[in-house]
Amino acid sequence: MALPEHVKRWFVPLSEEDKTLAQAFKEMQDIALEQDSIPLIVQLVENPSYDLPGVEIFSGATNLETHDYIHLLLGRGVLPKDEAFVLGFTMGSTNRVGSIEEKLYGLFTKYLYPKHYRFTDEDFQIYKDAVRLGYVSDCQPLDGVDYESLASLTLKQARERIGIETDLIRAYFGIEKKRHPDSFESQRLLD
Repeated sequence: MALPEHVKRWFVPLSEEDKTLAQAFKEMQDIALEQDSIPLIVQLVENPSYDLPGVEIFSGATNLETHDYIHLLLGRGVLPKDEAFVLGFTMGSTNRVGSIEEKLYGLFTKYLYPKHYRFTDEDFQIYKDAVRLGYVSDCQPLDGVDYESLASLTLKQARERIGIETDLIRAYFGIEKKRHPDSFESQRLLD
């Protein structure tokens, strides 16, 4: 299942600061997936609606709408390395991810997810980098933010309110760009 070209090219860069979160979210809906189109195994792992009462398997699980808001605030598109970064940073921002959880998540994403959702070794390395970046960030845990209350703010204001350090993320994007010169999604991060 190849992604349509407009989906591959879509993203709101970290340098975009003036759109409101609501405007960016509305634009994203043209390419966004519906919750019921996500394979069950992915939902079981990443959506808190599927957690057993009192049992959280993976830190930072979110519903699809929250996940989409996080894409916008972190300046990532929807390609595999983008997904790896968003998931890793979200999980890392909870400050609860240990090495066992990280390895278990890797097993799911590399071997159990359906083909088009699987991470390559490169994708998984970006995920691990993003977990650490989210951990050292002083931002709020991204899985617990009320994004709708921030909808009227510009992306810059919303990032500041949550405490997302854009300088930290830009520095990592520069590293990712150098490490993955053949990756479309890594090369477009900095403008």
